[in-house]
Amino acid sequence: AEETRKKETGMNAAAMKLYDHPQAPNPRRVRVFLAEKGIEVPAQTVDLMAGENVRPDFLAVNPAGTVPVLEFGDGTRITESAAICRYFESVRPEPPLMGTDARDRALVEMRHRQVELNGMAPAGEMLRNGSRRFENRALAGPHPFAQIPELVERGRTRIGLFFAWLDKVLGETEYVAGARYTIADIAALVTVDFARWSKAEPDPAQKHIAAWYEKVSARPSAKA
Repeated sequence: AEETRKKETGMNAAAMKLYDHPQAPNPRRVRVFLAEKGIEVPAQTVDLMAGENVRPDFLAVNPAGTVPVLEFGDGTRITESAAICRYFESVRPEPPLMGTDARDRALVEMRHRQVELNGMAPAGEMLRNGSRRFENRALAGPHPFAQIPELVERGRTRIGLFFAWLDKVLGETEYVAGARYTIADIAALVTVDFARWSKAEPDPAQKHIAAWYEKVSARPSAKA
């Protein structure tokens, strides 16, 4: 059955490589997505804490110095989490994680972007501007950027607003983008866990987030 699927989709996951880092949120988004699809891709860990991502050999792979990167056997590379997920959604549509028709795909993309911009971005803002390990590395990539301490509090305010929004959304729908689990839930799950690194988390009174989080974190893919 797997060989038949490969012929149908043109995908040979064994010939690919995923440049990964176990703790980083963006590679985790891709790993969870792949686990939901039942796809296994060989991975190579890039040690971000040791600065392997800004060494010449990795910058030759991705000049932006970020992970994840999906590398094909012919050397083609895809370097953004959502773009990597889009590829796998196209070649293996089931289960659908990015929408089922034109309107649904737009709704999923809307929610996914809202989570990225209003949740994941401020969570990263807090961590990179508040942790000593990111001194002179306040922005991801090979170029040095000084930390701006004021952005920590701004990020904390923004993540609080995000949690309030997410709780409201989840009071209206079972999952972040509607009745089904999608890439928007993956991004939101990773964001909630990521924000905890900066000691920011949903208020216990936000019961809709709590119920949703218990459900999505119990999925086997959440451990990917």
